[in-house]
Amino acid sequence: MSLSDLPEKYDDLPDKRRYWPAAPDSAEEGLGMLRLLTPEVVAAAARSQIQTGERVCLNWDLNKLNPPGFGRKPFEHKVKWVWEGFAFDDEYHFNPQQSSQWDGLRHHCAPAPTPENPDRVVFYGGTTASEILDPASSRIGIGHWAKKGIAGRGVLIDYCTWAKENRGVTVDALSPHCVSLDDVHTIAKECGITFQRGDIFFLRVGLPATWDGMSEEEKLAYSRQDMPKHAGLEQSERVLRFMWDTHFAAVASDAVSFEVFPALQPEFDLHHHLLAGWGLPIGEMFDLDELAETCRRLGRWTFFISSSPLNCAQGVSSPPNCMALF
Repeated sequence: MSLSDLPEKYDDLPDKRRYWPAAPDSAEEGLGMLRLLTPEVVAAAARSQIQTGERVCLNWDLNKLNPPGFGRKPFEHKVKWVWEGFAFDDEYHFNPQQSSQWDGLRHHCAPAPTPENPDRVVFYGGTTASEILDPASSRIGIGHWAKKGIAGRGVLIDYCTWAKENRGVTVDALSPHCVSLDDVHTIAKECGITFQRGDIFFLRVGLPATWDGMSEEEKLAYSRQDMPKHAGLEQSERVLRFMWDTHFAAVASDAVSFEVFPALQPEFDLHHHLLAGWGLPIGEMFDLDELAETCRRLGRWTFFISSSPLNCAQGVSSPPNCMALF
C-alpha cells in the first residue's frame, strides 16, 4: 500500500486499534510509520531547519537509570588491554531500555482477542511472540530502521519549563503526573508551532532533574517497585486522534514510558495503539535538557533530527544515537 492510501483522519480508519497496510515480513512493514520519512520530506526538513550548524545530542548517560527498573540488568563497561602496553578495547553490556532508547516494533504487543482465544496478543502487523523468539526471523526487527536511519523535522513541547513558569509546578517525572493534550496544544500555540506530516514529536517532562535529585536509597527503592510511576502524556481517544491526524513519523520524550504510567485510561494505552497498532516508534528517556535550552535561546522549537539505531536485524530496541541540528 502506498502512502497516498494512508487514511487522512483517525475517523477514517476501518479499525482504530491497528493499521497494518504492508505485506507480512516485508521491509515496508518493518518501517512502520517511518515510511513517512521519504527523501522529499527529509530534504525539505534539512533545508528549512539546518541554519546555524549548532548541534545537540539527545543521548542520556548509558548508566542511567541505575539501578534500572523492571528487573533489568544494569549497565556494565569494561576497559581491557587487547595488546598489553599498546592498545585498549572496551566491552559494553547493557539493556537499551535502561537509558535513552527507541522502542522497536518488537517491544510491545497489544490485545487481539478472538472468540477461540480471548487472551490472544500480537505485535505490529500481526507478528507473534514465537516469530520474535525465532532466531531465524527478523520480522519487524529494528534492523529495518537502521538501513536508512531516522531523519526529519523534530518538534519540542517543553512541558517541564511551561508547567513551572505558568503553574508553579515542578514536575516529578517519577510520579503519575499527567500531561494533558490541551496543555500540549497551548504550548504549541504559544511557541508558534504548526505540526506537519512526518514530524518527530518530542515531549519534555524533566526526568534527568528528577533522577539526579534522588538519593541512592530512593533510586534503589524505585528500581524495586512492582508498579513504578511515571509522568507522561495522557491516554485518551483525543490523543489518538491527534497523533493519527497529524501523521507523526515518530514520538519521543525524556519520560520513562512516554505516556503516564500506570495508565489512567487503559483502553487508550498508547503503546498498544501507537507501537503495536500503527507502527509508530516511541522514544523514551531522551536527554532533552540542552535541547530545550537551545530552542529557548534561538527562539525556535523545530530542528533537524538524525538518529541511527543499532544495525541488529532482530533487535527489539536501540539507543537512539540521536542529534538535533539547528
